[in-house]
Amino acid sequence: MMVIHNDTRQTAGMAEGSLTSEGCFGVKKMATSASSKLNKAVKQQYMDLPQGDMVQAMYIWIDGSGEGLRCKTRTLDFEPKTIEDLPEWNFDGSSTYQAEGSNSDMFLIPAAMFRDPFRKDPNKLVLCEVLKYNRKPAETNLRKTCKQIMSMVENNHPWFGMEQEYTLLGTDTHPFGWPSNGFPGPQGPYYCGVGADKAYGRDIVEAHYRACLYAGVKICGTNAEVMPAQWEFQVGPCEGINMGDHLWIARFILHRVCEDFGVIVSFDPKPISGNWNGAGCHTNFSTKGMREDGGLKIIEEAIERLAKRHRYHIRAYDPKGGLDNARRLTGYHETSSIDEFSAGVANRGASIRIPRSVGQDKKGYFEDRRPSANCDPYIVTEALVRTCLLNEEGEEPTDYSK
Repeated sequence: MMVIHNDTRQTAGMAEGSLTSEGCFGVKKMATSASSKLNKAVKQQYMDLPQGDMVQAMYIWIDGSGEGLRCKTRTLDFEPKTIEDLPEWNFDGSSTYQAEGSNSDMFLIPAAMFRDPFRKDPNKLVLCEVLKYNRKPAETNLRKTCKQIMSMVENNHPWFGMEQEYTLLGTDTHPFGWPSNGFPGPQGPYYCGVGADKAYGRDIVEAHYRACLYAGVKICGTNAEVMPAQWEFQVGPCEGINMGDHLWIARFILHRVCEDFGVIVSFDPKPISGNWNGAGCHTNFSTKGMREDGGLKIIEEAIERLAKRHRYHIRAYDPKGGLDNARRLTGYHETSSIDEFSAGVANRGASIRIPRSVGQDKKGYFEDRRPSANCDPYIVTEALVRTCLLNEEGEEPTDYSK
């Protein structure tokens, strides 16, 4: 469902937005970072220097917010070929909301490795798990449990595809390309749009796409979204734990690309209040049985289990236990209500959508439309497996370590 914004200020906003730099109309320039204005040709002189046999490995981890990413680089005197080649490292957890200053050392455990699209081969991006001083997982290290759960169902070959929506902002947190004192025209022409008055920030989207391909991220598509300055990229299909690894690295690469362009990427599920679409991370899910002939019956059985566990999934689907998603899942703007579970074929206003082609073929996958744009993909994919494959019930996950 699409709700049209009838704010009369938008008409003026259209005219205002027709000029994107200071000129005869006095339109304010888009706010971009100071570092983006540095001379990139000068930087490139140094990036072109040979690095000998040394390799730069950028270690990346999720901080104590459960949303933010941190990174730092170390030099290796060899090119790592597998994750086992990479050494453990550490960092100051008191500066990342993860430890007290009196006992602040945290361990970085390499978990997944990608090519570095910024420094290029042979340099690496290294996604890490975080362990506390006692070697137990940090509170926001949701990968550890997810990996355990995925190992329990590996014979089912769970596949995931996640549709990551995001919003581009200036450094003043104003949506990229929006008039400084108003709104763009109402929603309608922007989704999959083309043209300077419809697609805001495509250079960033194209740079991110190519950087992901170079890195080895399983990015499978991208498109402009319903709200202007909002975009989406899709990652998948990925099996098991790989889904979370690839999505987190795709997010990191997007942050870095935006940094180079001097703007901000926001994964907030409702960055602009009112009659504007929010941002989700729709999650497509299937098992080997669902993908085979007659799989629709297995899909329907999984949806029945999901219907009985709605509150557990809502808590798992954003970092604040559902509070962030409550601003987005209102029943409007192509969302379901956060308080009610629903499912339907080709229904984008339902909690669970069965694609029309799946209904016709009687096999395939379903789409969970509830996860927020800032969700942690590890817990989202884990929750789906717990409910649909391990047949868990109730509002708390089962502890299999006992």
